[in-house]
Amino acid sequence: MSTMEKVPMLPSGQAYLIAQLRNLKEVERPSVVQAIEEARAHGDLSENAEYHAAKERQGQIEAQLIEMEDMLARAIVIDPKTLSGDKAVFGATVHLQDEDDKPVTYQIVGQHEADVKGGRISFSSPLGKALIGRRVGDEVEVNTPSGDKYYQIDRVEFI
Repeated sequence: MSTMEKVPMLPSGQAYLIAQLRNLKEVERPSVVQAIEEARAHGDLSENAEYHAAKERQGQIEAQLIEMEDMLARAIVIDPKTLSGDKAVFGATVHLQDEDDKPVTYQIVGQHEADVKGGRISFSSPLGKALIGRRVGDEVEVNTPSGDKYYQIDRVEFI
């Protein structure tokens, strides 16, 4: 799965990934190794559900570790506080008016940082793609599963 494509992320996203990686290495991995050892002590492994569950969890942890380490190795950390302008770019917080004149605000972030309810959308989401490169005053049309949505960009901040 590893390509050489860079992975943009905010400093907070990088810190979160590092914390998750540390937790997997220092807490989860040793815990599952101990569970495997305890399950082995029960004897016959062919019908030992605890052993098989622990081995499966171990495989999941190792896969997560590889994915996170790869993502961090390819990371380009972008601090929005170092940016400026009136154009929506990665890291920008974009204030919009929807078609019902309801204000909405989203920060454009990396894929693993996205949380729509928290006001953080991925740069690769339909709305994220539609916003990138647009300026204050621009109208944006987004094709969504529930139909086309229209927004106007009121303000772009770098916070």
